[in-house]
Order: sequence, then structure tokens, then C-alpha cells
Amino acid sequence: EMENKLGEGFANQTPKQLEGIGIDEHLGEKIDLDLPFKDESGQAVTLRSYVKDGKPVLLSLAYYACPSLCNFHMNGLLDSFKKIPQPLGQEFHSVVVSIEPKETPALARDKKATYMKSYGRPEGEKGWHFLTGDQAAITKLAKQVGFNYRWDESEQQYAHASAATVVTPDGTISRYLYGIVFDPKTVRLSMIEASNGKVGSVVDKLILYCFHFDSKASK
Repeated sequence: EMENKLGEGFANQTPKQLEGIGIDEHLGEKIDLDLPFKDESGQAVTLRSYVKDGKPVLLSLAYYACPSLCNFHMNGLLDSFKKIPQPLGQEFHSVVVSIEPKETPALARDKKATYMKSYGRPEGEKGWHFLTGDQAAITKLAKQVGFNYRWDESEQQYAHASAATVVTPDGTISRYLYGIVFDPKTVRLSMIEASNGKVGSVVDKLILYCFHFDSKASK
């Protein structure tokens, strides 16, 4: 009986809680690198702060008090970063922006401390950033990235997707990496690609030329 119900389309219905949630890819479009945020120390920063050295950014929208998906996403990035030979900041920066305007730099600082301890490479501290901001800046950035989310009152948490956005040094969106498990080769070569050849050795570039990205699977 259940199979009959599923066969009638029940399984293909989008749960009400997830309507309007997901990622609209804005490949080739630019984000505003000058939107104001605060870093984990409470200092005023912009995303331009992290691309001024010519390195790309791996951008994640999440929130630090998230009880589920954000933790899986961040843990997946952590596992990938551990397997990339170069420490964060050397080839690219990882930037997390909280979608919850009530969250504070103190909370971001605690979150960063937890991940840096697990990362185990203090030299990468200047390459991983945890930001907070007001609603106006968050809304603009989310819209530019195509990150659709909303507060679910019944669940008392945000409903959102899981994706990291690859941003070139001039603010162009070059790729989306989906899910909660990230292949280190995919992450690193995506960032080398985004750097427009400014980062990475000749060997890296040769590997990139031979490396095929499946645009549907984003890997």
C-alpha cells in the first residue's frame, strides 16, 4: 500500500519545510566584496580583506549554533583541509559567514578555536575566517551567491542547503561544491582554477588541465 502511495507521486513531493530552499547557481557573476562583516576578533572586515593578496576564497554560509547540517558541512571541509598539503591561507582562504544576525564574534571565535584545534596546523589560522554581520549584509550576500534559506519556526532552526562557493580574487563565482563530503583534490584544484593561474606550481596546472570537472556532480 505504501509503495502504491509513493508511486502516485508522494515521494516526489517537496516537503513544505524545504520549499524555496536550495542553491541558485550564479556562475560568472560577481559578489560585493565590500559588504561589511566582523571577524572572530570583532574587527570590521570585508571579503576583500581576504582576496587582496590575490588568493581565491572558499565561501560557506552557515550559522554557528546550527544543530545539524552546518556542523556536517564544516566537518567535511575540515577533513578535506587536513588532507591538503598546503596550510589554509597559503593557496586560498576559507571564509564562513553566519546567516544568523544575532550571532556574535565571541561565538565565532569559539567556533574557530574548536576547528583550529582539530585542524592541528596553527600556521593555517590566518587562512580560516569566521564572520558575523547584520541582516542587510547577510541578505545581500546570500542573494548574490544564490543561497536560499529561511527560519523554520516549528523546528527552531534555519532550513538551508549545504554548499561551498568558490570565489575568484576579483569576486567572481567560479564554482559550487555541494554536500558534506569534499574530495581534497576537487577542493584544491577548484581553488587553483579560481586563482587564474596565480597560485600553484606548473605541475598543479598540468593536473588541472587533465582534471575533468563533472558540472552536474560538482566533482
